[in-house]
Amino acid sequence: MRNKIDFDNQTDFKISDDLLLFLEKIFDKILLDLDLKDKQCELLLVDNLTIQNLNKTHRNKDKPTDVLSFPLESDFSPLLGSIVISLDFIKQNSEKYHHTPNDEMALLFIHGVLHLLGFDHEKDMGEQRCKEEELITFFNLPQSLIVRNQEC
Repeated sequence: MRNKIDFDNQTDFKISDDLLLFLEKIFDKILLDLDLKDKQCELLLVDNLTIQNLNKTHRNKDKPTDVLSFPLESDFSPLLGSIVISLDFIKQNSEKYHHTPNDEMALLFIHGVLHLLGFDHEKDMGEQRCKEEELITFFNLPQSLIVRNQEC
């Protein structure tokens, strides 16, 4: 039963039920690992123009990006926040790193959820990258997210 992820597809890209179920499994595993329960998130799939506008408004960076996370800081809401993923980056990165668009969406979703939970690879001592690697290995996903992050 999918009720932990409120999915809003703002593109014409067809998302399979299998992919949504897989994202739910990923979300459940992350919550279980961190001893959280009854949490939810919003997931939006958008184009580069939309994510660029969000990136400019909220991060003062006037360029598109692959994923943005907007944590909801409330002890009273089950909603962790919103994750916005660019379909254009999904297509570009899946070709660049030779894996499927579904795999790329799962990789970006993992990255976004961890940001909702307070992980921050720009400030931490590798904790987010270690958690990402653990999840990528557990779900048998391509290692490209780890490779990209090491390139930064």
